[in-house]
Amino acid sequence: MIQTLILCFIAYLLGSVNFSILLFKLMGKTDPRKQFSGNAGVVNVYRQSGIMWAGLILLLDMGRAIGVCLLAITFLPTNHIAWVGFGLILGNSYPCVHGFQGGKGVANYLGFCVMVTPITVLIACISWCIAYSLVKIPFLASFVMILILAWGSLNANQYHFVPSLGILLTVLLIVYKHKTNIQGYI
Repeated sequence: MIQTLILCFIAYLLGSVNFSILLFKLMGKTDPRKQFSGNAGVVNVYRQSGIMWAGLILLLDMGRAIGVCLLAITFLPTNHIAWVGFGLILGNSYPCVHGFQGGKGVANYLGFCVMVTPITVLIACISWCIAYSLVKIPFLASFVMILILAWGSLNANQYHFVPSLGILLTVLLIVYKHKTNIQGYI
């Protein structure tokens, strides 16, 4: 249990480093949270700087998440791995190094799931593309992707209570971080 708490804390700290905020500082640009959606995520980077920079942020977020998941897989029992993912998403959403204002956790959750359920990640990405092409609303397409990732993670963990609770809380956090999108859509 102590190892799980330590890895959750490490995941939170690693998730707290927001690559888009750092990249914008390096480029001498305004904080990405100051324009458009007020979010420091991939879609907002795309709106402000284009596909190349958004792609880089996506790869950095996913790469970090894959590394965190590998740590969890290496040092924890299988039923505790989802909790480390929750710590990562919590750090990305409420980063202690960026004034507790970060992203929404979608790219990080996608990267974390790569190691847990890779086939589901492929299906989720394809589903995001299809959903986006139909509705042209990124957060709705992201919800489709997140639900598929959650289903794949639940299935990979055989719906056991401990990991299922971690997965459910992660999905609820991601949905909660989209509250302004939801309110603007309704």
